[in-house]
Amino acid sequence: SQEVVTSPKGTSVAVKNLFFNIPARRNFLKSNQVELRHITDEFHRVALAHPSVEFHFYHNNNELFNLAPSSYRKRLVGIFGGKTNEKLVPVKEETPVVNISGFIFKPEYAKKSRGEQFFFVNNRFIKSPYLHHAVVNAFEGLLRPDTFPGYLLYLEVDPASIDINIHPTKTEIKFDDEHTLYAILRAAVKHSLGQFNISPVLDFEHNQNLETPYDFREKQVKIPSVKIDVNYNPFRQEKQHLQGHRLTQRAGNWDGLYVGLESKLGEKDAFSSVQLESEANTNTIFETIKTDTAPGVNCFQLRRKYIITSIKSGLLTIHQSRAHQRVLYEKFLRTITLKEAISQQLLFPLILSFSKSEMTLIKDIKEQLEVFGFVFDKLEEDKLQISGVPFLVPESEVGIVLDQLLADLQEFNNSDTFSPTDLLARTMSKSLAVKTGTLLDHASQNTLVNDLFACKEPKLSPFNKPTYITIAENEIDKKFI
Repeated sequence: SQEVVTSPKGTSVAVKNLFFNIPARRNFLKSNQVELRHITDEFHRVALAHPSVEFHFYHNNNELFNLAPSSYRKRLVGIFGGKTNEKLVPVKEETPVVNISGFIFKPEYAKKSRGEQFFFVNNRFIKSPYLHHAVVNAFEGLLRPDTFPGYLLYLEVDPASIDINIHPTKTEIKFDDEHTLYAILRAAVKHSLGQFNISPVLDFEHNQNLETPYDFREKQVKIPSVKIDVNYNPFRQEKQHLQGHRLTQRAGNWDGLYVGLESKLGEKDAFSSVQLESEANTNTIFETIKTDTAPGVNCFQLRRKYIITSIKSGLLTIHQSRAHQRVLYEKFLRTITLKEAISQQLLFPLILSFSKSEMTLIKDIKEQLEVFGFVFDKLEEDKLQISGVPFLVPESEVGIVLDQLLADLQEFNNSDTFSPTDLLARTMSKSLAVKTGTLLDHASQNTLVNDLFACKEPKLSPFNKPTYITIAENEIDKKFI
């Protein structure tokens, strides 16, 4: 029905049963969690572009977001949680070409995923790999490996200088002068990082020797005391006479200093026990490699990345990180199947902060996390309290493991390639596996090789990458022809 009603000020949009009578289109939908994530991402883009508009977001009669009209900073905090406020660094730059405003996240809060990255041009969300490269370039030297900075940047340009009709979704636009815009954006971000003491600077005019150490600021000045030996007499003759007598006695027996040295030099084994500290045994590698031994019996580490061992047909080269991933992956799957996870209780509960959308993902996989050994005390809108973690997860890496898990869920769950349980096992194995560059002793190398070949699928890592290669003996012979 269509009739005139009285309603509050604003606009209400309701979409229900969108594909109830079109099965062909309904088949392209993903799971409820994936579709909710897509809707939430679009909600974030619209809400961040218009902070002066009030938004309410409900899912299954549960209010996920209640955003009142506010400033850009409060709107960002309202979406991504209260802890976001301390992570932000403001960016402000006005030029005849473009006006830039917004916020960037401090480098120590960089994440494994690209979720918190937003560009808005004239209050419309866009995707621009070119501008993204400018922001990442400004963070050069400040980010940990495999992490991405977060940012929320608003650009105001002349509408006549952009073309919005290059993509059907209107999320990509063409700028008339991209090179100038790239340089201005990069300079603005670097200026903000330096202005708020985020990036390191060198002050050659500052003399640190003039500063008072912190431990001595409250201490009183003490007058130095001088101790004098009143019994000292430099003209005492007795001491000098004794010293001269000793020197004369030593000089008188000079002819007996070398008595017996000839007999010692004539002995054959006089220096047989002498060894140099810098002497190294360079033949151990070639002595331990044999062609008739099993994998893992004799091995050595190459470049802190590969483990080399001998087999009957030649040489075996193992990627230590991927091999450890495979070992941990099958161990986690065995733990899930048997439900025998070992959890270590924390002395003090660990409190971690996440955005509301990330908390929704954690609630969806809460049961799988508990099977692995996580113990949750509280799950609130933007933070959770953990009192127990799996035995293999150090307390200091719990946040890193969960961040990596959320990043993988957002990347792989869209295609429904992996189940949440399987994806959790893959992420845990990837986060806890030994990294490239780690020095392993001989016992650890042998254990890793033996554990790898005890797996059901030793050839591939959990992400379907090879864990080892073999070099046949005839291939080695061809190199010497």
